[in-house]
Amino acid sequence: MNSSASSPERGPLWRYAEVARTLGSPFVAAVLEAGERQLARAPRTAALIRHWPGDCGRDAVAMRFNAALHAIARAGRQPALSALYTQQHDDFDGSIGAAMAASDDVIATSMLDTPQTNEVGRSAAIAAALMVVRQQFGLPFELLEIGSSCGLNLNLGHYAYRLGGISAGAGGCSVQIAPTWSGGDPPWAPIEVVTARGVDLNPLKTSDPGTRDRLLSYVWADQPHRAQRLKSALALALRHPPHIDQANAVPWLAARLEDEHAAGQCRVIFHSMVLQYLTERDRHLVTSTISQAGARASVDRPLAWISFEWAPLRDEVHLCLTCWPGGQTRLLATCHAYGEWIDWRT
Repeated sequence: MNSSASSPERGPLWRYAEVARTLGSPFVAAVLEAGERQLARAPRTAALIRHWPGDCGRDAVAMRFNAALHAIARAGRQPALSALYTQQHDDFDGSIGAAMAASDDVIATSMLDTPQTNEVGRSAAIAAALMVVRQQFGLPFELLEIGSSCGLNLNLGHYAYRLGGISAGAGGCSVQIAPTWSGGDPPWAPIEVVTARGVDLNPLKTSDPGTRDRLLSYVWADQPHRAQRLKSALALALRHPPHIDQANAVPWLAARLEDEHAAGQCRVIFHSMVLQYLTERDRHLVTSTISQAGARASVDRPLAWISFEWAPLRDEVHLCLTCWPGGQTRLLATCHAYGEWIDWRT
C-alpha cells in the first residue's frame, strides 16, 4: 500500500478510519487514511472539511467522502479508482490522490448532500423490538418512521429474519436479514403491519436509477452482502412502494400524533441513525412530542417508540423501546451501526 504523501495532522477522515475498522471495514479505513494524506490534491474538498460548519462526526463527513469516491469508482470515470474499489490493486494513495485531483468539485459537491444509507440490515433490530411490543399489547402495528430516506425500512414487514435461534417475518422473501446474534432470543411474535408511513426532507424514489446508485455508493465496498441485500430491498420496493411524505419531521410527527389512531392497533414511531442529523432543539421537540402523545395512549390505542441510535458518547448504538401506557424505557440491545450484529440484553 503506497503512502507516499506525508501524514498530515489527523483530521476527521483519519479519526473515522478507526471507527470503520472497528465496524468491520479495513478497506474503508484505508480509503479514509489515504484521503487524509492526499487532501492537498483536492483544495475545495480540503477546505470544505477544514471549515465544516457542524460536528464532523455527527454529520458523517467521512462517510460522505467515502461515498463520493465510491460513486466515482462505480461510474468508471477513474479506472484506477474503480480497480481499487473492486480490489484489483492496493495502491490507495495513487488512485485516490489522482481521483481527488481530477474530481475535486464533484467530491465536494456530493459531500454537501445528507447521507442516504437506508441500511435495511437495521430492520432486524426494529423487527425484534416490534416482537417485544406485540408480546406486550397483542396488537398489529401502525408504523410511523422519521428520516425514511427512500423508505426501505418501512417495508420491514415484508422481510425475512433470522434472530438468534428464531425465524420471523415473511418466510421465503428475497430480503433475508440474519445478523450475528448474542444474548437470549427475542420473544417470537408475528410482525403484522397494517399501515406504514414515513417522512423525509428529500425522499428518494426507488424507481430512480440515480437513487439506487447513490444508496449503493454508501455501502462499504468490502461488504458485498450488504450491497446484494440492498439491491433485493430496492427490487421489492418497486412492488411495494413505501409511503413517504416530503416534510420536516418535527411538525409532521406532531400532526400525525394529533390524529387518533384506530382502536385495536398499536401505533409505533421508529427511527434509525436519524437524531444525529437534527438540531438539539428539534431532537428535544421530537422527544417531547412523543412523550405528550404517550400520555394520551390507552390500552386499546397503545403507543410504542423504537429508537436505533448512537448512545450519548457515540461509543455504542442502542436499541431502545418505550411503551405507553406506562412510559417505561428499556434498553433492548446494543447493535452494530449497520445491523451486522445484535447483542440482545433482555
